[in-house]
Amino acid sequence: MPLNEMQRNRLRWRSRRGMLELDLLLLPFCDEVFDSLPEHEQDIFVRLLEQDDPDLLQWFSRKGEPDDPGLAALVERILDRVQP
Repeated sequence: MPLNEMQRNRLRWRSRRGMLELDLLLLPFCDEVFDSLPEHEQDIFVRLLEQDDPDLLQWFSRKGEPDDPGLAALVERILDRVQP
């Protein structure tokens, strides 16, 4: 389901973490990919944004991975966009 402008702005704001490493991954994914995701994957992205920054940083630096398989798959998908 497409987001209205207010929902889109909130999602984009939540994607801004204030940590360059995370911003470089999450903001482009939000802007360029989110709308093309199936609804269940959009829900997973929203859940990903609810996680703490230290956890996100560990996952995206491959020093750990989420217990939730949906989050783990999305982290990999986001990393695949920036790593050959």
